[in-house]
Amino acid sequence: MRAKILIIEDEPKIADLISLYLRKEGIDTVHGTTGEEGLSLLSAGGCDLVILDINLPGIDGFEVLQQIRRTDDIPVIIVSARQEDEDMIMGFGVGADDYVAKPFSPKVLAARVRAHLKRKMSEECKTENKITFGPFTLDMDNLWVKRDGVRIDLPPKEMAILLSLAESPGRPFKQEELYEKVWNNSYGDLTTVSVHVQRLRKKLEEDPAKPRFIKTSYGSGYYLSDDEVRRES
Repeated sequence: MRAKILIIEDEPKIADLISLYLRKEGIDTVHGTTGEEGLSLLSAGGCDLVILDINLPGIDGFEVLQQIRRTDDIPVIIVSARQEDEDMIMGFGVGADDYVAKPFSPKVLAARVRAHLKRKMSEECKTENKITFGPFTLDMDNLWVKRDGVRIDLPPKEMAILLSLAESPGRPFKQEELYEKVWNNSYGDLTTVSVHVQRLRKKLEEDPAKPRFIKTSYGSGYYLSDDEVRRES
């Protein structure tokens, strides 16, 4: 399949130049002149990478990138006339994958696009170790959880508990076992396990008092309900 690149750039000549060189590489392009238009085009789907200017009418490129990163891991290359270190640091800080300063070589930019597309394809072809339960997806290799595609931040101990339960859905884990696995200790205050489980439930359950996913088998321990679990591997 041909790749498609979204160019968000308010200067038509620059956008046309980028499109010309990418088409020579067999890459399709779509062009938005404002941040708002670019986000709309991205939400329509089908794009594999974004080339993003910072100085845009309306919302600027940094805000566009922040909005993209709330829901999407698509590669983003910033192309900007702003060459200050602070701008580059901010760009990478809000989620840019690359930063190209204007004026730039269209051939070099096209080469960077190819490199990012190749990396993206390689990552997508890797064997995935993920499970889904309800609206959640847990990536057990890259250590993230998403709800309906939106990432949820979990502290390390809560993530470690969820990973432990997800390794064997339906199997109860006693507090002592979780404490040893997560805290790497056989001795300690076991109530800290229940405290972290309750915190985890508050983030994953609609009603933490009546959990749907992280359940308790009284006398046996906590377990991840296997009723809706599906493994992707």
